[in-house]
Amino acid sequence: QTRFVLRKALSMNLKPIVVINKIDRKDARAEEVIDEILDLFIELGADEDLLEFPIIYASARDGYATLSLNESSDNLEPLFECILNNVPAPEGDDEEPLQLLVSSLDYDDYIGRIAIGRVERGTIKKDQQAVICKSDGATQEVKLSSLQYFQGLKRTDITSASVGEIVAVSGITDITIGDTICDKTFPEPLPFVKIDEPTISMYFMVNNSPFAGKEGTYVTSRHLRDRLFKEVETNVSMRVEETDSPDSYKVSGRGELHLAILIETMRREGYEFQVSKPEVITITDENGKVLEPIEYLVIDVPEEYVGNVIEKLGMRKAEMVNMYNASQGFVRIDFKIPARCLIGYRSEFLTDTRGNGIMNHVFYGYEPHKGDIKRRSRGVLVAWEDGESVTYGLYNAQDRGSLFIGPGVSVYEGMIVGECSRNEDIVINVCKKKHVTNMRAAGSDEALKLIPHVTLSLEQCLEFIEDDELVEITPKSIRLRKKILNTEQRAKVRSGAKK
Repeated sequence: QTRFVLRKALSMNLKPIVVINKIDRKDARAEEVIDEILDLFIELGADEDLLEFPIIYASARDGYATLSLNESSDNLEPLFECILNNVPAPEGDDEEPLQLLVSSLDYDDYIGRIAIGRVERGTIKKDQQAVICKSDGATQEVKLSSLQYFQGLKRTDITSASVGEIVAVSGITDITIGDTICDKTFPEPLPFVKIDEPTISMYFMVNNSPFAGKEGTYVTSRHLRDRLFKEVETNVSMRVEETDSPDSYKVSGRGELHLAILIETMRREGYEFQVSKPEVITITDENGKVLEPIEYLVIDVPEEYVGNVIEKLGMRKAEMVNMYNASQGFVRIDFKIPARCLIGYRSEFLTDTRGNGIMNHVFYGYEPHKGDIKRRSRGVLVAWEDGESVTYGLYNAQDRGSLFIGPGVSVYEGMIVGECSRNEDIVINVCKKKHVTNMRAAGSDEALKLIPHVTLSLEQCLEFIEDDELVEITPKSIRLRKKILNTEQRAKVRSGAKK
């Protein structure tokens, strides 16, 4: 992430300010870090004038900064002075008509949607009559009922703000990112890159497993609905639709990571729910041909990992567009790849490149369906009954495949506890205990050794599940399960499908 952000900044010819933090530690190695930063700048192709950057030594925990390791300080004033001396002042004229581009949104239960942006030109005032210029060319007259600016982590009410200040404006119900707040007498919108439409969707449902309500704070349909519709107030690239069921909502986003971030955020907030397998949003052209969303994928990777990355992406229907040496030891590769084929790839990519690779993708367009890809070639191991997993039951089960749980884990019938080694689902009893007898058998006292179980991340779970499976999300756990928990009912459904 640091490498990507720095590359963007250098490409825009922005002069950096380097802050070496945590200099209060006994094992601090500030000089070595500066050498590493210089190497990174050179590796990313920085111009010579950008290599002459100011350096600040700081301890954020203790709240001080200094220009030299030999100097002492008790505040952060040297850092602020450095910013004032090296960062150019914002361009714009306070006397010209107002222009403010909305770049972010917030929401308050009392005052509604809040637009956040920087004043590009002119002066903005509280209770001012203004015009909203929409991205589609429409205009709307509004009154700016409140105006705030950011002071630390808080927002403070103000009466006016001028060029360069970042402010929060309320009183506009349907404002969105990309809109421009203009002077009423001079409506001139600022250019803005269009926000891409959603490409991936999944269903968010009320948790109905046997463990429902045990680990979450917000567990009802009303809680889930209110949270999802609150999200779209500020997350403009996300869509939420109601379904025929009051306990299920269709959520569409810009990709698997976009939806995974929402899931993880809700989980940390105390929500408990379950989600279905991600599905790509397709369209049909005038000839009735199915088109799927394509992403333009840009990868920066060390030379030694190029072959592995190309091989893995080739298996995911990726089409290489370009490849060239980006900087010392790094290769940049451009691909066109179906959006559905990127699901779950980020974690695999980081593993393949030992965390040294960078991947970024943007929406490219719609193209004819590229065909199915090989997702999961194996079945799953499904728990037979409710209970707690024990070593004896897991020991007997591990010969059937790789396990996702260890001993002492609460399970329920229909819960997925591992991946089968064969292309079929197998029901196993991980709660099975060894019968106690008064007969001593040879080797009976030997300890049972379990193979370490596999722990799947949220993204890996979303990629792993099939159409008949769900991911159960709680603040404390992430579980995989079958949609139909009862073993006999699943067998009837399978036999009916074969007919």
